[in-house]
Amino acid sequence: MPATPHECANDTSLPTCYEESSGPLAIIIIPCLLGLSTVVVVALIFYSLHKNKERVQSTTSQCTNGQQSASLTAASVSTPKVQATLHPWEIPEECALEGLEFWHKGCYGPICKALLKTRDGASSSVVVKSLRDGTNQPEAKEFVQWILFHATLCKHENVVRMLYCQTKRLPMYLVLDACSPGNLLHFLWTLRNGKLNTVDPLQNFSEKSVFLVAKRVAAGLDYLMSEHRLVHGDVAARNILIGPNLSARVSGLGVAFAGRKTDSGMRQRAAQVPLKWQAPERIMMQLSIDRSDVWSFGILLYELITLGSAPYPELEPQSVLPKLQGSYRMKRPENCGGPL
Repeated sequence: MPATPHECANDTSLPTCYEESSGPLAIIIIPCLLGLSTVVVVALIFYSLHKNKERVQSTTSQCTNGQQSASLTAASVSTPKVQATLHPWEIPEECALEGLEFWHKGCYGPICKALLKTRDGASSSVVVKSLRDGTNQPEAKEFVQWILFHATLCKHENVVRMLYCQTKRLPMYLVLDACSPGNLLHFLWTLRNGKLNTVDPLQNFSEKSVFLVAKRVAAGLDYLMSEHRLVHGDVAARNILIGPNLSARVSGLGVAFAGRKTDSGMRQRAAQVPLKWQAPERIMMQLSIDRSDVWSFGILLYELITLGSAPYPELEPQSVLPKLQGSYRMKRPENCGGPL
């Protein structure tokens, strides 16, 4: 007969007694060991996270206090002369960027819309161009040069206005003034669709208005060429900012910045300009000369008088150059007077 539990307790010579009596011990000890090891592992994880947080805070503190850091700031990727030039442009501590809203992807990183608030409570709409995370040193160096480029150029009433920058700590960014209504092409489309309030003075966009906007754009382009020997390279309504009382500012300086270099990457950037806005010599030989800007300025006039219509509406982009070489020209748009 099989031994009863009571007999097992008294007769230790039975092997089955050892097996049955060890079961409760295993049930108690093994979970305890597993629980203890779990506690140890979790404690090690929290300790590691805590140490990493301390290291990040230490690095951030060093950047904020202007101490030496391995971060990609202007101090690590530019010359003392560049740093001295950008110092007056650094955003003051009392200014704050609020309501950051992603707008679109830029060459160096995200471009956002935001409100710039000052210590006295005043606020204004701005555009923030920032350097993407994980950038290497050459890209960061070029971004600092991009900011310096704006700081050097943006000193004319008809060129996009730089307000501030941040290069002493991460994230690095450039703050530009945002005109209202803003993009000229979108403004012209709004006029065409009749979506502006009729009491708005901008609604009365006449041929005289075209002359006024064109004159201001020409003044901005002339400043770039006469003062800086700089060809814009992408003159179009999409790269003009329109403001109160039909004020106009030339923007979209990416191709102009790329034109300062001669390597193939920069030439590819310049080649991204749509064909219908390019002069024939620009399409054929990728030349960037002031006369090419004059040609594109003529296309801009067409956009203005047609309230944002694309040029050569009857042609595909690839057929524009052969047609131009055959002396083809666009017909005068409707509602366009002889002088214009």
